[in-house]
Amino acid sequence: MKIYNTIARQKQEFVPINKNEVKIYACGPTVYNYIHIGNARPLIIFDTLRRYMEYRGMKVTFVQNFTDVDDKMINRAKEENTTVKELGERFIGEYFKDAEALGVHRATIHPKATENIDAIIDVIKKLEENGYAYNVDGDVYFSTKKFKEYGKLSKQPLEDLEAGARIDINEHKNDAMDFALWKKQKEDSEIAWESPWGMGRPGWHIECSAMVNKFLGETIDIHAGGQDLIFPHHENEIAQSECANGKPFANYWMHNGYINIDNRKMSKSLGNFFTARDIIEKYDGETVRFFMLSAHYRNPVNFSDTLMEQSKSALERVYTCLSNLDFLRENSEDRELNDAEAELSKKLDECKDKFISAMEDDLNTADAIASIFDIVYASNTALSSESKNAREVIEKTISLIHELGDVLGLFGRKQEKSVDAEVEELIEKRNKARAEKDWAAADAIRDRLKEMNIELKDTPLGVKWSYIGE
Repeated sequence: MKIYNTIARQKQEFVPINKNEVKIYACGPTVYNYIHIGNARPLIIFDTLRRYMEYRGMKVTFVQNFTDVDDKMINRAKEENTTVKELGERFIGEYFKDAEALGVHRATIHPKATENIDAIIDVIKKLEENGYAYNVDGDVYFSTKKFKEYGKLSKQPLEDLEAGARIDINEHKNDAMDFALWKKQKEDSEIAWESPWGMGRPGWHIECSAMVNKFLGETIDIHAGGQDLIFPHHENEIAQSECANGKPFANYWMHNGYINIDNRKMSKSLGNFFTARDIIEKYDGETVRFFMLSAHYRNPVNFSDTLMEQSKSALERVYTCLSNLDFLRENSEDRELNDAEAELSKKLDECKDKFISAMEDDLNTADAIASIFDIVYASNTALSSESKNAREVIEKTISLIHELGDVLGLFGRKQEKSVDAEVEELIEKRNKARAEKDWAAADAIRDRLKEMNIELKDTPLGVKWSYIGE
């Protein structure tokens, strides 16, 4: 597999530290609100990366943190007259609801900053001992100029970064580019923990370094996140971790592109800011996931109602195909494959190979999805609704769509429909009326079923029914 490594600015062959094992860390949300649609993209992308690696037989340890203490958390808790802990627990619960709707599996470990304060303090102490951190009256800062490779991920020279930096009035750091590792408690009511530097709380960047170190080790295979995290967050993680441990932090860095809304940057001031919950309720989680995976993860994507409707229609094409295959399977027979069916079986193998090749090429989910639509087209063309097909090739087609779809977290919606006794009785009465050539009665029953949103299709293999709109 080849992965575009941000730090190298090129695709590189992925070679894990330990054979058949992969350690991945993906930065999670700050849990002071519902996740927005931009947050949903890395969740879906790196869940898919994990699924694919597991599909290929790798043992994956996937860690995604929750930032459950920072300025936003403290301010929101004050506004709502609640505690930071209660606020965090509430929105972690809401996060899992949205993640589940998006088909995102829970991480192997979901560590919280507030539950790993000791690990955070240990890393800061190491940095202090190694001469990279300094204490100013209870605030502890990292000295960026002492790390000669600072800027190697974002490819920005320290001098250029310094030109755009500033020191806030309440900060007493030595240099504009230095960043906080530990923040002194501002007031008695603010959440804080005891430390060698007095009561305080961790800075944002240090928590990820500490949790990577604690749960995955000093050097990991892949560190992932959104493009917006390259600088300063991931740049600072590298500096902290490598200065504390004296080892490379992550061998591969993967970053997904931005999301625009109707070709404009998403922002509250423009009135185009949407939570994932908003979009899931308007469409559904699987449609959102399909939309996100329809473009290459490194490319920017433009979110719009038109594109979401297109995604919904494309998704339904696959479900319609699966529904048709289920019907054909019910009316199939055990026999050798004819020429058309044998050609379909061969085509299925080719499509699977194309799917794997696409995913091996820097997680190209867009081309992987295209290979599944090749299966849909091939099966629609090769299988007959006029006569019985070979059960073997139908089952192979259904199985392959689900196999590849599961890697993408798609096409898993249950197809079984429960027809209540009244509907079942009406279909049977219509069949009887048709057998007796009572066309008026048969048409009347068809119309009544249509009012119940059930559509009938007469085929040489029998009556096929579906809900209107499917």
